[in-house]
Amino acid sequence: MKRKVHNFCIAILIFFSSQLFAADGKLISTPGVTQVEGSAGGGLVPWAQLAGYASRDEYAANIFCSQGKVDDFRLRSCGAQLNLFDRVEFSLAQQWFQVDVLDTEIKQRIFGVKARLYGDLVYSQWPMLSLGMQYKHLQDTAVAKSLNADDTSGTDWYLAASKLHLGAIAGYNWFWNITARYTDANELGLLGFGGPGENASLQWEASTAIFFSREWAVGVEYRQKPDNLDLNEDDWADVFVAWNPNKSVSVTAAWLELGSIAGSSDQNGLYLSFTGYF
Repeated sequence: MKRKVHNFCIAILIFFSSQLFAADGKLISTPGVTQVEGSAGGGLVPWAQLAGYASRDEYAANIFCSQGKVDDFRLRSCGAQLNLFDRVEFSLAQQWFQVDVLDTEIKQRIFGVKARLYGDLVYSQWPMLSLGMQYKHLQDTAVAKSLNADDTSGTDWYLAASKLHLGAIAGYNWFWNITARYTDANELGLLGFGGPGENASLQWEASTAIFFSREWAVGVEYRQKPDNLDLNEDDWADVFVAWNPNKSVSVTAAWLELGSIAGSSDQNGLYLSFTGYF
């Protein structure tokens, strides 16, 4: 599967690298970056923005890879996104979750769709609103079944609201996002879906950042998560720095505070992500 995802990303890179298809209709940094499930947003939270710099008469494609390493686990995610006329976003992500204590790797594939319902991040009076879906299919099911998860695939639905306020804090641009997600995923789905505890439920996610220039932003994220397996699954948080030197690439680094994962407490560490825009 690694080779398939790699070849898919390379194909998109070749096809969209021509200036004929280049999309640059938005302000730099406004698309956000790429979150670990493949949607445009922060590292942990999908935002209302659609991937890439496509305006209403353009389309754009992106490729991305990210890695988060905490005390006992490592999560890698790579994939691609397609933005059609700043109206609909399609995404594909492949995740590899390394569990050190079991010396095993869990793989999950995620297909996403996001549709812009209302507004613009900068120019509309009210926040931009988007409705999104992430279908998750767990390819390695042994760990999820051993933990009594109800299923090995599931679908998250979310509604995101985002707004960028120009010059709002000491002359710097201020961004915020709130996302409501309906999900039964255990640890993003890597430990299956549902279980002995409460199943699908509404979870809240939020991000905020200050842009100290057009290229640099510093912010925080918070993501609620269900505890369907009664493993004291904790909410996630991070502090991030995003660098967008141009409209071709973005780099994000973060410190992760993930709490308890599968019974292992105090899982903290570093996150790094790259996104290429075409």
